[in-house]
Amino acid sequence: MTENLVLAFGLTLFAGLATGIGSILAFFTSHTNTKFLSVTLGFSAGVMIYVSMVEIFVKAKVALVDSLGIGLGNWLTVGGFFAGMVLIASIDKFIPKQSNPHELKKVEDMTTGGSTSTGEKPDLLKMGTFTALAIGIHNFPEGIATFTSALQDPTLGIAIAVAIAIHNIPEGIAVSVPVYFATGDKKRAFKLSFLSGLSEPVGALAAYLFLMPFLNEIMFGIIFAAVAGIMVFISLDELLPAAKRYDEAHLSIYGLIGGMAVMALSLLLFI
Repeated sequence: MTENLVLAFGLTLFAGLATGIGSILAFFTSHTNTKFLSVTLGFSAGVMIYVSMVEIFVKAKVALVDSLGIGLGNWLTVGGFFAGMVLIASIDKFIPKQSNPHELKKVEDMTTGGSTSTGEKPDLLKMGTFTALAIGIHNFPEGIATFTSALQDPTLGIAIAVAIAIHNIPEGIAVSVPVYFATGDKKRAFKLSFLSGLSEPVGALAAYLFLMPFLNEIMFGIIFAAVAGIMVFISLDELLPAAKRYDEAHLSIYGLIGGMAVMALSLLLFI
């Protein structure tokens, strides 16, 4: 259990800090690599959808049916799945559109805006700051999902952490780009982007402190069902629309299929 705890916290930290990777990438380009974004976002969606429906949902159902019987177990699995969707949708609903991490930005879209006498652009700075806060709130339940998944099944936790890390990269760009163009300060932009990702390990810590005392087969089943719902919602609401927005020559669907294929192969080989 101790080894699983260390791995679970480590994977959650890795996934969260991927926002910093996005921040660094933004500093070395004047234009967004739309092909890269389209493929990687589609890939991440493919991983999330496949692992959610083929592995996580099934594990939740087995745990709940074994503990509560076919009738109640099935109902609770489905209820947990849609409760996860409602949770992440509710979080998104209260985040302003311009600060929503689902509203991805391009580097070249950030070079405009009024400046102050010090050269700062307050509108862009405000956008970047609120985006960082929004991503922090948005990533909190993802931290819980990664942590609990890794605790129950380390190999599954690795797959989820990688998928979340991939989709955190453009979120890091969404924070660092407006802050950098607003202030000209790379360190400030990176720091905000970096801090926004720390809510993932904070979510893991919250799960450890408040959920661990109650963890049993029923609790794991409910959490897994909710995790599946959260990941499917993120894929359908965030990743696929963004991938299609940047799409060229069906790259997003190729990325989606590639993500599913990689996830299927890893499940066959390692789980």
